Amino acid sequence: MDQLSSTETLSLAAITLASGTVLWNAVREGEPLISSIAMSGLAFTSAFCLIRWLGSVFMRAGLKGKDMSKPKKLEIPETMGAVCAVVYLITMILFVPLPFYYDIVAATSGGGNKDVVLELERIETGRLLHKFPHSKLGLYLSGILSLQSVVILGIGDDLFDIRWRHKLFIPAIAAIPILVVYSVDFGVTQVVVPRPLQQYLGQLVDLGWLYYAYMAAIAIFCPNSINILAGINGIEVSQSIVIAVLIVINDSLYLLPGSEYPHPATDSHLFSIFFLLPFIGVSLALWWHNWYPARVFVGDTYCYFAGMVFAIVGILGHFSKTLLLLFIPQIFNFLYSAPQLFHLIPCPRHRLPRYNARTNQLEPSVTLWERPPSKVIAILLKLMSRIRLVKIEYNSKGDIVETSNLTILNLWLVWFGPMKEDRLAIGILVMQVLVGVGGLFIRHRLALWIFQQDNRAYSILP
Repeated sequence: MDQLSSTETLSLAAITLASGTVLWNAVREGEPLISSIAMSGLAFTSAFCLIRWLGSVFMRAGLKGKDMSKPKKLEIPETMGAVCAVVYLITMILFVPLPFYYDIVAATSGGGNKDVVLELERIETGRLLHKFPHSKLGLYLSGILSLQSVVILGIGDDLFDIRWRHKLFIPAIAAIPILVVYSVDFGVTQVVVPRPLQQYLGQLVDLGWLYYAYMAAIAIFCPNSINILAGINGIEVSQSIVIAVLIVINDSLYLLPGSEYPHPATDSHLFSIFFLLPFIGVSLALWWHNWYPARVFVGDTYCYFAGMVFAIVGILGHFSKTLLLLFIPQIFNFLYSAPQLFHLIPCPRHRLPRYNARTNQLEPSVTLWERPPSKVIAILLKLMSRIRLVKIEYNSKGDIVETSNLTILNLWLVWFGPMKEDRLAIGILVMQVLVGVGGLFIRHRLALWIFQQDNRAYSILP
């Protein structure tokens, strides 16, 4: 596990060399987007090697777990998402000066760059720091600060297994830096009213502090939603990569020559791309080791880290509603799980699908009812059973004694029957892609049925 194969060594060396060469040229030319792509390649190779090299170190430190969905329940390293998070944070810190190349040159009277010609009176005044986009720098620094805070939460959860009620609202506290920067730099709390309601409410409605509560809720939901949709090899990383790629596609729509250019939202979507490309790089390295059959576990750190990345780009990139369209499977999974999460229905410690050693397949895991449910709960469960949202077992008296756990993974097995772990993961990911593409189509096409315009061409209202 600790050693790289010769093929891996040569491949990683080639990626590192190519990325380093591209980065060197991009930095000299002041091309931050190319620099971000190159640094993402370096982040991938760094994370890949560190995951491989640190596996035994984590095992000796007690950071290990058993893969319960395998015939031989071998112990493998856990919390490897922390490695990816650290590599990502270092990458982003090193990247911070690059988007401000020309601004730094101008603010430091040329900075030794002969291509930048400054007027004599500007040179005589020395550093033109008032010309530097401090608000733009604040976006990057606040995003990094929020990520550092939530990574600490994730590592603490992996080490000490923090209870849900204690850690649920911590991401909202970690989001305070980005909410403050949003307020100072942008401060828009208005939402566009759909056409049918504009005659009653006007074109815009100002939500005031409720809009900040909404953004704090996003910061809470995104990390926890990734953590809820988990339990099989590769599912946490894979869903995060799919969401990240779809957001990058959405960002690219604002940068294409066919759109209004320079678009008012160009900087916001470049900011999003700069945060997501290194994330995709480190996530791909983790995916390589976590996909079925997993050689490492990602841990809660990765779930919180990934979710906060999405919350940051959605809030500071001013497309939080578009972000939620890409989280439709996670939203459904949360709503579907809510009866168990809020203990209206008994909730076991782990709800991952049950492994059948005889068939080598996964089956829906179940909750055992020590006492029959109340009449209201029983009626709701029977209604859900009729539309195939839950699987129910009865005793001879007709009382409910067993129900399938309410997660989208178990629901998939209720719908399509027992299957191997990798097939279940692939099915969920195909659904994630299709729903995500549908969400982007709704955002940029069907939304025009109820809104007057698409902000890809006209405005940057969130």
